[in-house]
Amino acid sequence: MLLDLDRWRAVFRGFTKSAFRLETRQVYTMPGEQEDFERFLAGLPALPDDNREWHDRVRGYVAAGKTIQRAKVIRRPLTDYTRYLLSACIPENVAVGEDYRIIEAGDHGTGLPEQDFWMFDERIVVHLDYEPDGTQRSRELVEEPDLPRYLHWRDLALKQGVPFDEWHAGS
Repeated sequence: MLLDLDRWRAVFRGFTKSAFRLETRQVYTMPGEQEDFERFLAGLPALPDDNREWHDRVRGYVAAGKTIQRAKVIRRPLTDYTRYLLSACIPENVAVGEDYRIIEAGDHGTGLPEQDFWMFDERIVVHLDYEPDGTQRSRELVEEPDLPRYLHWRDLALKQGVPFDEWHAGS
């Protein structure tokens, strides 16, 4: 089932204990990030509180005992967008309580799917589909997900992933 924005927000806000995201793309075209991305490319600092709404939500989730985890697959050479994420976005997300991990994909792959997805409470899966330029095409609720497979991918991503602060210190 395709999720319009209101249904997507309801699914996201309805989780009770955990949210996990696998990010596989090297470029995302997010309208809300465009100005900061252009500032990053120009060597200018990010605008203050540019992602305040998300950060406030994450703080609330964490305060309520919920976890937000992400695993970002990166490939070298890094795209401009991946460099932007690693320097301007992810550090702020980690600072407000996200468990963000970095997986460097080598020549032999990662064993992970090439499909971006969110998994909520280990039972609800939403695929995120994108155009080649990184524009989000759709969000699809997977009606009967193969939960053992998604849980395996989550566990594999968390095992392979290096916590962002540790990865950043070594990069």
